[in-house]
Amino acid sequence: MTEWSDICAVDDLQPDSGVCALIDNRQIAIFYLPREQAVFALDNHDPFSHANVLSRGMIGDLRGEPMVASPMYKQHFSLKTGVCLEDEAVKLQTYNVRIDKQRVQIAFGSEP
Repeated sequence: MTEWSDICAVDDLQPDSGVCALIDNRQIAIFYLPREQAVFALDNHDPFSHANVLSRGMIGDLRGEPMVASPMYKQHFSLKTGVCLEDEAVKLQTYNVRIDKQRVQIAFGSEP
C-alpha cells in the first residue's frame, strides 16, 4: 500500500507554473496544470547547471509532452517521465503526486 504525505493546499500552487518544496531534505519541483487537472513532481536539481532551479522553469508542451524548460541552459524535461528531451540519457527523478480533497500529496518509494 502506498503511503501519501501531505505537502500543501492546491491554492498554494501557482497555476501553470512551478514551486519548490523541501521534503525529507530533498528539493522537489511541483508543477500544477489546472486545465489538465494535473500535478507533477520531479527533482528541482538541474543536472546540466548543477543548480536547484527547475521549479522556476517555464512549462509548456513540446511534441505533445508536458515539459519544463530549465531556466539556466534551456534543456527540456518531460514532466511525466523526467527524461531530458534533448538528451534521453539524462533523466530526473519523478515522484507520484496527486490532489486529494484540495491537498497536494506525494508518495516516495514507488514508481510514478
